[in-house]
Amino acid sequence: MANQLTGDSNLLHRLATHKAMWRIIPLMCAIYFMSYLDRTNVSLAKARLATDLGISAAAYGLGAGIFFIGYALLEVPSNLIAHRVGPRRWIARIALTWGALSAAMMFVQGEASFYTIRVLLGIAEAGLFPALMYMVTLWFAPKDRSLVIGWIYTAPALALIIGNPIGGLLMQMDGIGGLHGWQWLFLLEGLPTIVVGAVLWFKLPEKPSDARWLSREEAQLLEARAVPEAAHKGLFSPDWVAALKRPATVLIGLIYFLNQVALVGLVFFTPAMIQQMHVDSPLMIGLLSTSVGIGFLLGVLVVPRIHRHLTNDCRYLGVLTAGLVVSAMLFTWSNWLPAQLLLFVATAFFAGGVLPLYWAISMKWLHGIQAAAGLAFINTIGLIGGFVGPYLFGLAESATGKSSAGFSVVIGASILGLLLVPLLAKAIQAQNVGADATSDAIYPSQAS
Repeated sequence: MANQLTGDSNLLHRLATHKAMWRIIPLMCAIYFMSYLDRTNVSLAKARLATDLGISAAAYGLGAGIFFIGYALLEVPSNLIAHRVGPRRWIARIALTWGALSAAMMFVQGEASFYTIRVLLGIAEAGLFPALMYMVTLWFAPKDRSLVIGWIYTAPALALIIGNPIGGLLMQMDGIGGLHGWQWLFLLEGLPTIVVGAVLWFKLPEKPSDARWLSREEAQLLEARAVPEAAHKGLFSPDWVAALKRPATVLIGLIYFLNQVALVGLVFFTPAMIQQMHVDSPLMIGLLSTSVGIGFLLGVLVVPRIHRHLTNDCRYLGVLTAGLVVSAMLFTWSNWLPAQLLLFVATAFFAGGVLPLYWAISMKWLHGIQAAAGLAFINTIGLIGGFVGPYLFGLAESATGKSSAGFSVVIGASILGLLLVPLLAKAIQAQNVGADATSDAIYPSQAS
């Protein structure tokens, strides 16, 4: 009888999880899609910003990356506010303010205003991604999170695939209404974000018990299984600062930082690399730049599905990071355009596909307010990599005259990340041993 009840409960949870995925993930993807579109469209404007405003490659790299400074510094405070007021309200607020500032990029007149609006844009968007990840911990059981996060990461991948060609078309509106093409680009990709923010305010439930489309039993089961049994036993401290002190949290943040140095730099400089491959049409540059988005999309669809069948997280993480090193090295040795495009795909597959794994691993020891703070802290460290990456890519291009020199940055960052993976494995093992010891102390065996 007990087995039958457990089976019925598992079936109901599975059905409720699928229902939640269909209802929640599209809304999360919509806002993250706009986030990435508004964050990276500046890459398509790089050449015209240099021509029209005199913004150099190094200045562009600094401006592209400086977005992540305010974003990073405010991640933890922002997500603590999301925990307090509810992620729905906070995510909608973020969308409305950053959409307005993204459209305001059309008023850039030189390096100073470029830097200023990029900083404000980062401040406005701070906390969006960790708030989405925090919502994942409220809705989905640990075993489902890697897959859910993979679906969320399809949004930035699709933004690269769809956004670059659309951006290329918008860039061809140069002269219409007395505006440059890049001004139309920022305006017409910033305003829809405001619309999406308004939709989220009315349509995004914060937790299962707020969803009218779930039965009471479904909502209770989702919320119960989203929080591991150990959390119910009180093994996780409610002190959010404790989450920031764990070696495993810091190490996975550093690995994520190195990943973002490679991936964000690649995303921002791919159009420039393709342009230096003797491709002149803005539309063709946009189309060929989708190679990075295609690799990213394949990675986030394939990697989490393999992860569900594996038990050794860190070994899998090491294999993916090693794949990134190899694909980047092969790119530096190739001079044939078709091969280079395929290696753009392969590099983005490994650099983007590994992202859901970072968060799924972290969520195994972060819950409640510790999840709000810890996930934001990890993202903060990673976002600093989002600043460093484009800046290093810009320096590499300025030193060599070739945008493709940035692949040396990808190789160096990935090798360092690979060296940190064994340390992460040891930290997680030590953390698990400590948790088991605490559990035995609080709940001693009743065996005689």
